Amino acid sequence: MIALLIGAGLALLFALVGTPLFIRLLVRKSYGQFIRDDGPTSHHTKRGTPTMGGTVVVFAVLLSYALTHLIMWMLNPRSPGPSASALLLLFLMVGMGLVGFLDDFIKISKQRSLGLDAKAKLILQAAVGIIFAVMALNFPDENGLTPASTQISLVRDIPWLNLAFGGTVLGAILFVLWSNLIVTAATNGVNLTDGLDGLAAGASVMVFGAYTLMGIWQSNQACGSPRQAGGGCYTVRDPLDLALLAAILSAALVGFLWWNTSPAKIFMGDTGSLAIGGAVAGFAILSRTELLLAFIGGLFVLITLSVIIQVGYFKLTKGKRFFKMAPLQHHFELKGWAEVTVVVRFWILGGLFVAAGLGIFYAEWVVLL
Repeated sequence: MIALLIGAGLALLFALVGTPLFIRLLVRKSYGQFIRDDGPTSHHTKRGTPTMGGTVVVFAVLLSYALTHLIMWMLNPRSPGPSASALLLLFLMVGMGLVGFLDDFIKISKQRSLGLDAKAKLILQAAVGIIFAVMALNFPDENGLTPASTQISLVRDIPWLNLAFGGTVLGAILFVLWSNLIVTAATNGVNLTDGLDGLAAGASVMVFGAYTLMGIWQSNQACGSPRQAGGGCYTVRDPLDLALLAAILSAALVGFLWWNTSPAKIFMGDTGSLAIGGAVAGFAILSRTELLLAFIGGLFVLITLSVIIQVGYFKLTKGKRFFKMAPLQHHFELKGWAEVTVVVRFWILGGLFVAAGLGIFYAEWVVLL
Protein backbone atom coordinates (compact mmCIF):
# COMPACT_ATOMS: atom_id res chain seq x y z
CA MET A 1 0.00 0.00 0.00
CA ILE A 2 2.92 2.34 0.70
CA ALA A 3 4.13 1.80 -2.86
CA LEU A 4 0.72 2.82 -4.23
CA LEU A 5 0.78 6.07 -2.25
CA ILE A 6 4.36 6.84 -3.31
CA GLY A 7 3.68 6.04 -6.97
CA ALA A 8 0.45 8.03 -7.12
CA GLY A 9 2.02 10.99 -5.35
CA LEU A 10 4.99 11.07 -7.72
CA ALA A 11 2.78 10.73 -10.81
CA LEU A 12 0.51 13.56 -9.65
CA LEU A 13 3.52 15.80 -9.02
CA PHE A 14 5.25 15.02 -12.31
CA ALA A 15 2.09 15.59 -14.38
CA LEU A 16 1.05 18.69 -12.48
CA VAL A 17 4.48 20.33 -12.82
CA GLY A 18 5.52 18.81 -16.15
CA THR A 19 2.41 19.79 -18.12
CA PRO A 20 2.87 23.60 -17.99
CA LEU A 21 6.55 23.16 -18.89
CA PHE A 22 5.52 21.07 -21.88
CA ILE A 23 2.91 23.69 -22.83
CA ARG A 24 5.64 26.35 -22.98
CA LEU A 25 7.76 24.11 -25.21
CA LEU A 26 4.86 23.46 -27.59
CA VAL A 27 3.89 27.15 -27.74
CA ARG A 28 7.50 28.09 -28.52
CA LYS A 29 7.48 25.60 -31.42
CA SER A 30 3.94 26.56 -32.51
CA TYR A 31 2.69 22.98 -32.16
CA GLY A 32 -1.05 23.69 -31.97
CA GLN A 33 -4.20 21.68 -32.59
CA PHE A 34 -5.84 21.78 -36.02
CA ILE A 35 -9.66 21.96 -35.72
CA ARG A 36 -12.03 20.32 -38.22
CA ASP A 37 -14.29 22.76 -40.09
CA ASP A 38 -17.26 20.35 -39.90
CA GLY A 39 -17.22 20.24 -36.08
CA PRO A 40 -19.17 22.45 -33.65
CA THR A 41 -18.40 26.12 -34.40
CA SER A 42 -17.61 26.72 -30.71
CA HIS A 43 -14.51 24.58 -31.18
CA HIS A 44 -12.93 26.97 -33.68
CA THR A 45 -11.63 29.09 -30.79
CA LYS A 46 -9.50 26.08 -29.76
CA ARG A 47 -7.42 26.22 -32.93
CA GLY A 48 -3.75 26.51 -32.02
CA THR A 49 -4.12 25.09 -28.49
CA PRO A 50 -1.03 22.96 -27.73
CA THR A 51 -1.60 19.24 -28.27
CA MET A 52 0.32 15.95 -27.72
CA GLY A 53 -0.15 16.44 -23.95
CA GLY A 54 -0.39 12.67 -23.59
CA THR A 55 3.40 12.70 -23.83
CA VAL A 56 3.55 14.18 -20.32
CA VAL A 57 1.22 11.49 -18.96
CA VAL A 58 3.27 8.68 -20.50
CA PHE A 59 6.57 10.03 -19.15
CA ALA A 60 5.03 10.73 -15.73
CA VAL A 61 3.84 7.11 -15.56
CA LEU A 62 7.17 5.63 -16.66
CA LEU A 63 9.22 7.80 -14.30
CA SER A 64 6.88 7.28 -11.33
CA TYR A 65 6.78 3.51 -11.76
CA ALA A 66 10.58 3.25 -11.99
CA LEU A 67 11.19 5.59 -9.04
CA THR A 68 8.59 3.84 -6.88
CA HIS A 69 10.31 0.48 -7.31
CA LEU A 70 13.70 2.11 -6.68
CA ILE A 71 12.43 3.73 -3.47
CA MET A 72 10.83 0.48 -2.29
CA TRP A 73 14.08 -1.39 -2.98
CA MET A 74 16.04 1.22 -0.99
CA LEU A 75 13.59 0.82 1.92
CA ASN A 76 13.61 -2.98 1.64
CA PRO A 77 16.08 -4.76 -0.69
CA ARG A 78 13.82 -7.83 -0.58
CA SER A 79 10.85 -6.01 -2.07
CA PRO A 80 9.76 -7.41 -5.47
CA GLY A 81 10.98 -5.53 -8.51
CA PRO A 82 9.02 -4.62 -11.64
CA SER A 83 6.73 -7.46 -12.72
CA ALA A 84 6.30 -8.99 -16.16
CA SER A 85 2.63 -7.97 -16.24
CA ALA A 86 3.34 -4.31 -15.50
CA LEU A 87 6.20 -4.15 -17.99
CA LEU A 88 3.98 -5.66 -20.69
CA LEU A 89 1.27 -3.11 -19.94
CA LEU A 90 3.81 -0.30 -20.15
CA PHE A 91 4.99 -1.69 -23.49
CA LEU A 92 1.43 -1.64 -24.84
CA MET A 93 0.81 1.86 -23.49
CA VAL A 94 4.05 3.32 -24.86
CA GLY A 95 3.70 1.50 -28.19
CA MET A 96 0.21 2.85 -28.78
CA GLY A 97 1.35 6.26 -27.55
CA LEU A 98 4.11 6.30 -30.17
CA VAL A 99 1.57 5.53 -32.91
CA GLY A 100 -0.52 8.42 -31.63
CA PHE A 101 2.53 10.69 -31.47
CA LEU A 102 3.26 10.03 -35.15
CA ASP A 103 -0.37 10.79 -35.96
CA ASP A 104 -0.30 14.05 -33.98
CA PHE A 105 3.04 15.15 -35.42
CA ILE A 106 1.84 14.69 -39.00
CA LYS A 107 -1.32 16.70 -38.24
CA ILE A 108 0.72 19.54 -36.76
CA SER A 109 3.45 19.59 -39.37
CA LYS A 110 1.01 19.35 -42.30
CA GLN A 111 -1.62 21.60 -40.63
CA ARG A 112 -4.50 19.26 -41.33
CA SER A 113 -7.03 17.28 -39.30
CA LEU A 114 -5.85 13.91 -40.66
CA GLY A 115 -2.53 12.42 -39.61
CA LEU A 116 -1.46 8.87 -40.43
CA ASP A 117 -3.57 7.27 -43.14
CA ALA A 118 -5.93 4.58 -41.87
CA LYS A 119 -3.91 1.68 -43.29
CA ALA A 120 -0.60 2.77 -41.78
CA LYS A 121 -2.22 3.46 -38.42
CA LEU A 122 -3.90 0.05 -38.41
CA ILE A 123 -0.66 -1.75 -39.31
CA LEU A 124 1.32 -0.01 -36.57
CA GLN A 125 -1.36 -0.65 -33.95
CA ALA A 126 -1.62 -4.29 -35.01
CA ALA A 127 2.15 -4.74 -34.77
CA VAL A 128 2.21 -3.42 -31.19
CA GLY A 129 -0.87 -5.47 -30.27
CA ILE A 130 0.50 -8.71 -31.72
CA ILE A 131 3.85 -8.38 -29.93
CA PHE A 132 2.02 -7.66 -26.67
CA ALA A 133 -0.32 -10.64 -27.06
CA VAL A 134 2.46 -13.11 -27.88
CA MET A 135 4.60 -11.98 -24.95
CA ALA A 136 1.62 -12.00 -22.58
CA LEU A 137 1.31 -15.78 -23.01
CA ASN A 138 4.92 -16.22 -21.85
CA PHE A 139 6.90 -15.37 -18.70
CA PRO A 140 5.31 -17.81 -16.23
CA ASP A 141 5.97 -17.17 -12.53
CA GLU A 142 6.96 -19.77 -9.92
CA ASN A 143 3.36 -21.05 -9.93
CA GLY A 144 3.24 -21.35 -13.71
CA LEU A 145 0.96 -18.32 -14.14
CA THR A 146 1.53 -16.26 -17.28
CA PRO A 147 0.40 -12.60 -17.53
CA ALA A 148 -2.48 -13.53 -19.85
CA SER A 149 -4.51 -16.64 -20.51
CA THR A 150 -6.19 -18.23 -23.52
CA GLN A 151 -9.39 -18.44 -21.45
CA ILE A 152 -11.84 -15.60 -22.04
CA SER A 153 -12.60 -13.86 -18.75
CA LEU A 154 -15.36 -11.86 -17.11
CA VAL A 155 -14.30 -11.42 -13.49
CA ARG A 156 -11.87 -14.31 -13.72
CA ASP A 157 -10.97 -16.87 -16.41
CA ILE A 158 -13.95 -18.87 -17.65
CA PRO A 159 -12.74 -22.50 -18.13
CA TRP A 160 -15.40 -23.42 -20.71
CA LEU A 161 -14.46 -20.38 -22.84
CA ASN A 162 -10.94 -21.57 -23.58
CA LEU A 163 -9.57 -20.44 -26.94
CA ALA A 164 -7.08 -23.33 -26.81
CA PHE A 165 -9.82 -25.93 -27.34
CA GLY A 166 -8.18 -26.99 -30.60
CA GLY A 167 -4.61 -27.11 -29.32
CA THR A 168 -1.93 -24.79 -28.00
CA VAL A 169 -0.98 -23.23 -31.34
CA LEU A 170 -4.58 -22.56 -32.36
CA GLY A 171 -5.26 -21.17 -28.88
CA ALA A 172 -2.34 -18.76 -29.18
CA ILE A 173 -3.49 -17.55 -32.61
CA LEU A 174 -7.06 -17.05 -31.43
CA PHE A 175 -5.81 -15.25 -28.32
CA VAL A 176 -3.74 -12.85 -30.46
CA LEU A 177 -6.87 -12.05 -32.47
CA TRP A 178 -9.01 -11.70 -29.32
CA SER A 179 -6.41 -9.52 -27.61
CA ASN A 180 -6.12 -7.24 -30.64
CA LEU A 181 -9.90 -6.92 -30.81
CA ILE A 182 -9.90 -5.66 -27.20
CA VAL A 183 -6.96 -3.32 -27.83
CA THR A 184 -8.52 -1.89 -30.99
CA ALA A 185 -11.89 -1.38 -29.28
CA ALA A 186 -10.34 0.32 -26.23
CA THR A 187 -8.00 2.61 -28.16
CA ASN A 188 -10.75 3.68 -30.57
CA GLY A 189 -13.19 4.15 -27.69
CA VAL A 190 -10.89 6.48 -25.76
CA ASN A 191 -9.86 8.25 -28.96
CA LEU A 192 -13.50 8.98 -29.88
CA THR A 193 -14.24 10.14 -26.32
CA ASP A 194 -11.38 12.66 -26.48
CA GLY A 195 -13.36 15.44 -28.12
CA LEU A 196 -14.16 17.86 -25.28
CA ASP A 197 -11.95 19.51 -22.68
CA GLY A 198 -11.21 17.01 -19.91
CA LEU A 199 -13.78 14.42 -20.98
CA ALA A 200 -11.47 11.49 -21.79
CA ALA A 201 -8.99 12.30 -19.02
CA GLY A 202 -11.66 12.54 -16.33
CA ALA A 203 -13.43 9.37 -17.47
CA SER A 204 -10.13 7.48 -17.58
CA VAL A 205 -9.24 8.55 -14.02
CA MET A 206 -12.30 6.63 -12.80
CA VAL A 207 -11.55 3.59 -14.97
CA PHE A 208 -7.97 3.31 -13.66
CA GLY A 209 -9.26 3.91 -10.15
CA ALA A 210 -11.45 0.84 -10.56
CA TYR A 211 -8.50 -1.26 -11.72
CA THR A 212 -6.54 -0.05 -8.68
CA LEU A 213 -9.25 -1.34 -6.34
CA MET A 214 -9.63 -4.61 -8.24
CA GLY A 215 -5.88 -5.23 -8.25
CA ILE A 216 -5.67 -4.75 -4.48
CA TRP A 217 -8.64 -7.07 -3.98
CA GLN A 218 -7.21 -9.71 -6.32
CA SER A 219 -3.92 -9.58 -4.41
CA ASN A 220 -5.65 -10.02 -1.05
CA GLN A 221 -7.82 -12.84 -2.38
CA ALA A 222 -5.18 -14.55 -4.53
CA CYS A 223 -5.33 -18.34 -4.54
CA GLY A 224 -3.10 -19.58 -1.74
CA SER A 225 -2.98 -16.21 0.02
CA PRO A 226 -3.38 -16.32 3.83
CA ARG A 227 -6.04 -13.60 3.45
CA GLN A 228 -8.11 -15.69 1.03
CA ALA A 229 -11.71 -16.20 2.16
CA GLY A 230 -13.91 -18.84 0.53
CA GLY A 231 -13.45 -20.40 -2.89
CA GLY A 232 -13.56 -17.25 -4.97
CA CYS A 233 -9.79 -16.76 -5.27
CA TYR A 234 -8.03 -15.11 -8.22
CA THR A 235 -5.27 -16.46 -10.47
CA VAL A 236 -3.76 -13.20 -11.68
CA ARG A 237 0.00 -13.14 -12.11
CA ASP A 238 0.91 -9.73 -10.62
CA PRO A 239 -2.24 -8.08 -9.22
CA LEU A 240 -0.56 -5.72 -6.74
CA ASP A 241 1.94 -4.37 -9.27
CA LEU A 242 -0.91 -3.84 -11.72
CA ALA A 243 -2.77 -1.97 -8.96
CA LEU A 244 0.33 0.22 -8.49
CA LEU A 245 0.42 1.00 -12.20
CA ALA A 246 -3.32 1.77 -12.27
CA ALA A 247 -2.94 4.15 -9.32
CA ILE A 248 -0.02 5.87 -11.06
CA LEU A 249 -2.01 6.27 -14.28
CA SER A 250 -5.02 7.63 -12.42
CA ALA A 251 -2.90 10.17 -10.51
CA ALA A 252 -0.98 11.23 -13.62
CA LEU A 253 -4.27 11.93 -15.39
CA VAL A 254 -5.52 13.96 -12.43
CA GLY A 255 -2.38 16.12 -12.69
CA PHE A 256 -2.88 16.49 -16.43
CA LEU A 257 -6.61 17.22 -15.99
CA TRP A 258 -5.70 20.33 -13.95
CA TRP A 259 -4.49 21.89 -17.22
CA ASN A 260 -6.80 19.99 -19.60
CA THR A 261 -10.10 20.98 -18.00
CA SER A 262 -12.19 23.66 -19.70
CA PRO A 263 -10.89 25.94 -21.05
CA ALA A 264 -8.07 23.52 -21.87
CA LYS A 265 -4.54 24.85 -21.91
CA ILE A 266 -3.44 21.65 -23.68
CA PHE A 267 -5.01 18.64 -25.40
CA MET A 268 -3.83 15.06 -24.89
CA GLY A 269 -4.01 14.37 -28.64
CA ASP A 270 -3.85 10.89 -30.14
CA THR A 271 -0.59 10.45 -28.20
CA GLY A 272 -2.61 10.40 -25.01
CA SER A 273 -5.85 8.79 -26.16
CA LEU A 274 -4.15 5.83 -27.86
CA ALA A 275 -1.74 5.36 -24.93
CA ILE A 276 -4.62 5.44 -22.42
CA GLY A 277 -6.71 3.12 -24.59
CA GLY A 278 -3.81 0.68 -24.79
CA ALA A 279 -3.43 0.78 -21.01
CA VAL A 280 -7.17 0.20 -20.48
CA ALA A 281 -7.07 -2.85 -22.77
CA GLY A 282 -3.91 -4.10 -21.06
CA PHE A 283 -5.54 -3.97 -17.64
CA ALA A 284 -8.60 -5.87 -18.89
CA ILE A 285 -6.45 -8.63 -20.39
CA LEU A 286 -3.82 -8.92 -17.64
CA SER A 287 -6.26 -8.68 -14.74
CA ARG A 288 -8.41 -11.39 -16.35
CA THR A 289 -11.47 -9.10 -16.59
CA GLU A 290 -11.84 -8.84 -20.35
CA LEU A 291 -15.63 -8.91 -20.71
CA LEU A 292 -16.05 -6.74 -17.61
CA LEU A 293 -14.38 -3.93 -19.56
CA ALA A 294 -17.69 -3.41 -21.36
CA PHE A 295 -19.12 -2.23 -18.02
CA ILE A 296 -16.10 -0.44 -16.53
CA GLY A 297 -15.45 1.35 -19.81
CA GLY A 298 -19.16 1.70 -20.54
CA LEU A 299 -18.85 5.38 -21.46
CA PHE A 300 -16.28 4.53 -24.14
CA VAL A 301 -18.59 1.77 -25.42
CA LEU A 302 -21.57 4.16 -25.55
CA ILE A 303 -19.65 6.79 -27.50
CA THR A 304 -18.26 4.20 -29.91
CA LEU A 305 -21.75 2.80 -30.50
CA SER A 306 -22.99 6.29 -31.36
CA VAL A 307 -20.46 6.46 -34.19
CA ILE A 308 -21.38 2.98 -35.45
CA ILE A 309 -25.09 3.87 -35.38
CA GLN A 310 -24.46 7.19 -37.15
CA VAL A 311 -22.42 5.62 -39.95
CA GLY A 312 -24.79 2.67 -40.36
CA TYR A 313 -27.91 4.86 -40.41
CA PHE A 314 -26.26 7.27 -42.87
CA LYS A 315 -25.54 4.43 -45.31
CA LEU A 316 -28.94 2.74 -44.92
CA THR A 317 -30.92 5.96 -45.42
CA LYS A 318 -28.60 7.30 -48.12
CA GLY A 319 -27.55 10.48 -46.36
CA LYS A 320 -29.77 10.93 -43.29
CA ARG A 321 -28.25 11.29 -39.82
CA PHE A 322 -29.45 9.62 -36.63
CA PHE A 323 -27.59 12.09 -34.40
CA LYS A 324 -26.91 15.75 -35.13
CA MET A 325 -23.25 14.78 -35.02
CA ALA A 326 -21.17 11.86 -33.83
CA PRO A 327 -19.47 11.02 -31.49
CA LEU A 328 -22.34 11.40 -29.02
CA GLN A 329 -20.86 14.29 -27.00
CA HIS A 330 -21.00 16.57 -30.05
CA HIS A 331 -24.68 15.69 -30.59
CA PHE A 332 -25.53 17.24 -27.22
CA GLU A 333 -23.31 20.25 -27.94
CA LEU A 334 -25.31 20.91 -31.10
CA LYS A 335 -28.53 20.54 -29.09
CA GLY A 336 -27.39 23.55 -27.06
CA TRP A 337 -25.69 22.01 -24.03
CA ALA A 338 -22.64 23.93 -22.81
CA GLU A 339 -19.38 22.04 -23.20
CA VAL A 340 -18.80 21.90 -19.44
CA THR A 341 -22.33 20.55 -18.93
CA VAL A 342 -21.73 17.75 -21.46
CA VAL A 343 -18.39 16.86 -19.86
CA VAL A 344 -19.69 16.72 -16.27
CA ARG A 345 -22.79 14.74 -17.21
CA PHE A 346 -20.71 12.29 -19.21
CA TRP A 347 -18.35 11.97 -16.24
CA ILE A 348 -21.40 11.07 -14.15
CA LEU A 349 -22.37 8.44 -16.72
CA GLY A 350 -18.81 7.12 -16.74
CA GLY A 351 -18.81 6.92 -12.95
CA LEU A 352 -22.09 4.98 -12.96
CA PHE A 353 -20.65 2.50 -15.48
CA VAL A 354 -17.52 2.08 -13.34
CA ALA A 355 -19.66 1.56 -10.23
CA ALA A 356 -21.69 -1.09 -12.08
CA GLY A 357 -18.48 -2.87 -13.11
CA LEU A 358 -17.12 -2.86 -9.57
CA GLY A 359 -20.50 -4.07 -8.32
CA ILE A 360 -20.42 -7.04 -10.69
CA PHE A 361 -16.81 -7.78 -9.71
CA TYR A 362 -17.60 -7.83 -5.98
CA ALA A 363 -20.99 -9.55 -6.33
CA GLU A 364 -19.39 -12.47 -8.17
CA TRP A 365 -16.92 -12.95 -5.30
CA VAL A 366 -19.72 -12.79 -2.71
CA VAL A 367 -21.70 -15.47 -4.59
CA LEU A 368 -18.66 -17.78 -4.66
CA LEU A 369 -17.98 -17.05 -0.98
